[in-house]
Amino acid sequence: MELRWTRKALENLDQIAAYIAQDNPTRASSFVGEIKEKTELLVSFPALGRPGRVPGTRELVVHENYVVPYRVKGDTVQIIR
Repeated sequence: MELRWTRKALENLDQIAAYIAQDNPTRASSFVGEIKEKTELLVSFPALGRPGRVPGTRELVVHENYVVPYRVKGDTVQIIR
Protein backbone atom coordinates (compact mmCIF):
# COMPACT_ATOMS: atom_id res chain seq x y z
CA MET A 1 0.00 0.00 0.00
CA GLU A 2 1.01 3.57 -0.66
CA LEU A 3 -0.10 6.58 1.41
CA ARG A 4 -0.94 9.82 -0.41
CA TRP A 5 -2.16 13.13 0.98
CA THR A 6 -4.36 15.36 -1.16
CA ARG A 7 -3.40 19.02 -1.44
CA LYS A 8 -6.47 19.91 0.66
CA ALA A 9 -5.43 17.43 3.37
CA LEU A 10 -1.95 18.96 3.55
CA GLU A 11 -3.46 22.45 3.72
CA ASN A 12 -5.69 21.34 6.59
CA LEU A 13 -2.72 19.84 8.39
CA ASP A 14 -0.87 23.15 8.07
CA GLN A 15 -3.92 25.01 9.40
CA ILE A 16 -4.15 22.69 12.40
CA ALA A 17 -0.46 23.22 13.15
CA ALA A 18 -0.80 27.01 12.83
CA TYR A 19 -3.80 27.07 15.15
CA ILE A 20 -2.08 25.00 17.85
CA ALA A 21 1.18 26.94 17.42
CA GLN A 22 -0.56 30.16 18.47
CA ASP A 23 -0.50 28.83 22.03
CA ASN A 24 2.17 26.14 21.93
CA PRO A 25 4.58 25.84 18.95
CA THR A 26 6.29 22.78 20.40
CA ARG A 27 3.00 20.94 20.78
CA ALA A 28 1.98 21.91 17.25
CA SER A 29 5.05 20.19 15.85
CA SER A 30 4.64 17.07 17.97
CA PHE A 31 0.92 16.85 17.19
CA VAL A 32 1.52 16.95 13.44
CA GLY A 33 4.11 14.21 13.96
CA GLU A 34 1.55 12.11 15.83
CA ILE A 35 -0.99 12.55 13.03
CA LYS A 36 1.55 11.48 10.41
CA GLU A 37 2.65 8.52 12.54
CA LYS A 38 -0.92 7.31 13.00
CA THR A 39 -1.81 7.73 9.34
CA GLU A 40 1.26 5.67 8.38
CA LEU A 41 -0.47 2.71 10.08
CA LEU A 42 -2.98 2.79 7.23
CA VAL A 43 -0.30 1.48 4.86
CA SER A 44 -0.38 -1.86 6.70
CA PHE A 45 -3.93 -1.65 8.04
CA PRO A 46 -6.11 0.25 5.53
CA ALA A 47 -9.34 -0.80 7.27
CA LEU A 48 -8.12 0.54 10.63
CA GLY A 49 -10.50 3.50 10.59
CA ARG A 50 -14.25 3.38 11.06
CA PRO A 51 -16.64 3.64 8.12
CA GLY A 52 -16.85 7.28 7.05
CA ARG A 53 -19.88 9.53 7.05
CA VAL A 54 -19.38 10.00 3.30
CA PRO A 55 -19.97 6.80 1.30
CA GLY A 56 -16.74 5.17 0.13
CA THR A 57 -14.62 6.75 2.85
CA ARG A 58 -13.22 5.77 6.22
CA GLU A 59 -12.24 7.92 9.21
CA LEU A 60 -9.21 7.48 11.41
CA VAL A 61 -9.60 9.05 14.85
CA VAL A 62 -6.16 10.49 15.61
CA HIS A 63 -7.23 12.48 18.67
CA GLU A 64 -10.52 13.01 20.46
CA ASN A 65 -10.99 16.25 18.49
CA TYR A 66 -9.42 15.26 15.16
CA VAL A 67 -10.56 12.74 12.57
CA VAL A 68 -8.67 12.04 9.35
CA PRO A 69 -11.00 11.03 6.50
CA TYR A 70 -9.49 8.79 3.83
CA ARG A 71 -10.38 6.42 1.05
CA VAL A 72 -8.73 3.27 -0.24
CA LYS A 73 -8.33 3.09 -4.02
CA GLY A 74 -6.59 -0.02 -5.26
CA ASP A 75 -3.22 -0.14 -3.52
CA THR A 76 -3.36 3.50 -2.40
CA VAL A 77 -4.66 5.05 0.80
CA GLN A 78 -5.62 8.64 0.03
CA ILE A 79 -5.91 11.10 2.92
CA ILE A 80 -8.74 13.39 1.86
CA ARG A 81 -8.79 16.19 4.46
